[in-house]
Amino acid sequence: MNNNNYKIVFCTPALYSAGGVERVVAVKANYFAEQLGYDVTIIVTEGKGRDCFFPISDKVRIVNYELNFEELWRLPFWKKVFVYLIKQRRFKKRLKADLMKIRPDFTISTLRREINFLNGIDDGSFKIGELHVNRANYRNIDTKNSNVLKRLFAKMWMNSLLGDLKRLDKMVVLTDSALKDWPELCDVVKIPDALPFRIDDKSELTAKRIISIGRYAFDKGNDLLLQAWTIIEKQMPEWTLEIYGNGDKEPYQKQMVDLGIDQQRCQLHGPVTDVKKEYLSSSVFVLPSRFEGFGLVIIESMACGVPVVAFDCENGPRSIITDGENGFLIPAFDVNLMAEKVMLLMKNQELRYRMGENAQKAASQYEMDKIGLQWKHLFDELKGQ
Repeated sequence: MNNNNYKIVFCTPALYSAGGVERVVAVKANYFAEQLGYDVTIIVTEGKGRDCFFPISDKVRIVNYELNFEELWRLPFWKKVFVYLIKQRRFKKRLKADLMKIRPDFTISTLRREINFLNGIDDGSFKIGELHVNRANYRNIDTKNSNVLKRLFAKMWMNSLLGDLKRLDKMVVLTDSALKDWPELCDVVKIPDALPFRIDDKSELTAKRIISIGRYAFDKGNDLLLQAWTIIEKQMPEWTLEIYGNGDKEPYQKQMVDLGIDQQRCQLHGPVTDVKKEYLSSSVFVLPSRFEGFGLVIIESMACGVPVVAFDCENGPRSIITDGENGFLIPAFDVNLMAEKVMLLMKNQELRYRMGENAQKAASQYEMDKIGLQWKHLFDELKGQ
């Protein structure tokens, strides 16, 4: 048990969906409360009436402001700004009141809407930001073909970001590449995401089954994976591909029809809670992302002894995968080479075994006990202990 019974407050938008940030926050909050004995509160703004997708310890308090920022997605730009400012004012008022009441030792923000005012709340806590995307895709507003007002707004918004980040007591990033992304900041430290489960089992790597896990969204590159699969399925008729994730599957189902993909051997599923079970019943994991902040699914797959084939996109995969040793890094976004390397693993069981063993060894550095210790050291350092 930890001698310093710290009070921790997490600020993150939601806990109801199957996203990586939601998973990481849940795992850390549970560990801090259960293993380190910290007093932990998670404050969210979305998901009224919806259960947490990932398990949350009874020792962790959840406060939902039910502000529904997500409705902004459906509004025209001119109205979006007006509604956003109203909701943001309410958010600031409520968060300030709660932090002044709780008086946490540390307030950890996933650097969403609260970063605009968090540093100005004088509750006595150390303010820590943790960034789960690379710099190029943080607050990335698509201004292509947009009007002058939107481009001006995007520029002003981005210009305010550095000032907010500089005022943080510490900013946590996930990879060495991300460390280099912020030369303007002095208080940046790398703490990777942690495995959400223990390494206590291993895939037999005999199932003729490939899986991929990620949102049905452009950045996750499922369209690229389906292009690669059109090459693979013709040459490997006994194998199947299964994709899991939340989001709109319809565009990818249409793409499968357009590409003539056999829908019995390639299936699109919704999000899955027991991801470990899926890894353990698979032989190859494919990550076709166009960009990643880290790639939690990579270390999850590796922890189960499953080799990974991923595009060498910005940031994440290259910080985890050693090409040719525990997986393959494919130059972005070479669909043909991805198909070739996946088939190499499919055909060569001995290669799968060797890479899978190396993958599981590499994943051990991300176990929660080890990552949790890094967070404890950070807390103690900020407290001067």
